[in-house]
Amino acid sequence: MSAPLSVVIVDDDTSIATLHERFVAAHPGFRVEEVAFDGPSAVAAILARRPDVVLLDFHLPGHSGLEVLRAVRAAAGPQPDFIAVTAVRDVESVRAARAAGVHHYLVKPFTASALRNRLDEVAHDRRLFQGASGLQQSEIDALFTPGPRGASTPKGLSVETLESIVGALRVDVDVSATEVGAAVGISRVSARRYLEYLVGSGRATRTLRYTTGRPSSVYTLSG
Repeated sequence: MSAPLSVVIVDDDTSIATLHERFVAAHPGFRVEEVAFDGPSAVAAILARRPDVVLLDFHLPGHSGLEVLRAVRAAAGPQPDFIAVTAVRDVESVRAARAAGVHHYLVKPFTASALRNRLDEVAHDRRLFQGASGLQQSEIDALFTPGPRGASTPKGLSVETLESIVGALRVDVDVSATEVGAAVGISRVSARRYLEYLVGSGRATRTLRYTTGRPSSVYTLSG
């Protein structure tokens, strides 16, 4: 049995940091090495501990989470997998995080199962790289495709468009098919097909928005 993956938790709210520590401790494949409550302490802890994973809030005293991320990426040595755990969801911050190598982005508040799913994906990816001299195309595609590993996309749905729609749902909540279609450049009917697929696979939820006239369906990314 392989050793648990090490985790550093970064959050300025002690109660939330404690909650996230409990979430991680409940996963047998991970252990918490240290908790940091501000930007400078986070950078120091990550560079000293060299953890496998960092749970990173963006609202931090001293340095922002994005500044922490960039400082660690600029340093030599082994690099951790960053999971953003933050209430920040504006487009520029999400894009900046993705450009800096954040592949998992959880908007607060989220459930223990949502974090566990992200941790499972990190563990899967780490095992895939361990001892491998090369990867098959399907394995590379899986690494760059969001969502549960092993999930297949139905005929007629594009993986690239699905990724764009998931990205749009990460930026906003309670959005309609019309709004998602406009954001990614497809028709409302096409957007609804992708959104209903995400609902059916458990990756999004559908609720009703009540306004003047008929209620309309709106969608939010699960977790």
